[in-house]
Amino acid sequence: MIGFYGDIIFESNDKRILTFQGFQRETQSRWAKHDVIGRKPASEFIGPDLDTVSFTVNLNGNYGVKPREEMERWLRKCRSGTVEVLVIGTRVLGVDKWKVSSVSQMWNVVMNRGEVFSGSVDIELEEYVEELR
Repeated sequence: MIGFYGDIIFESNDKRILTFQGFQRETQSRWAKHDVIGRKPASEFIGPDLDTVSFTVNLNGNYGVKPREEMERWLRKCRSGTVEVLVIGTRVLGVDKWKVSSVSQMWNVVMNRGEVFSGSVDIELEEYVEELR
């Protein structure tokens, strides 16, 4: 197992390949700018901002997955406001949980009756902090 997001398991074995590529994590800080007459503004550190993660999942019917079903799983998570833990390897990523903020589908090969044989899905996650600390 490579990792998981909720019930979606990233894995690569002889029966199934469901992996990601282009995994990118972005971290930012929050700053306030206070105007001062006759001088440059003063900066004040407010705190960390929410992290974001983006990656692409390539889906191919030859590798034990049903591309359209996998795409729909991500779409449902985005539309329902689901928040889940993101684990890569054995380590939890982030402070708390993650929400799916964006899903973009690419249908590369579509077979008879609309069966998607191969495609990809671009995922954007944003950190979700459940309570104020």
